[in-house]
Amino acid sequence: MKPLLKTFSALADETRMAIVEQLMDHGELAAGDLVRGASISAPAISRHLKVLREAGLIDQRAKGTKRYYSARPESLRLIADWTQSRRAFWESSLDRLEAALLDDVENGDS
Repeated sequence: MKPLLKTFSALADETRMAIVEQLMDHGELAAGDLVRGASISAPAISRHLKVLREAGLIDQRAKGTKRYYSARPESLRLIADWTQSRRAFWESSLDRLEAALLDDVENGDS
């Protein structure tokens, strides 16, 4: 459960979620491109990138003095797998809610 918690924790921040979204939409990007697209400083972006790397959500590679980042979609699979494993719970809960609402309507309890 710990990797999943680390993933959710890292993505709970709006800036980090935006970085991951940007990397998923555009592929690998240089750190400078991520800074230009953000409304925060380069050191702040760097701290967010570190959290995302430590959570296993992004990869970093160096080429000369530049750092390039890319999303690791396989790490996001943790969320998809967890959601799928809870699907039966949500579907049965929604079915019970629908039945209760229909019962209220049929009995005039609206």
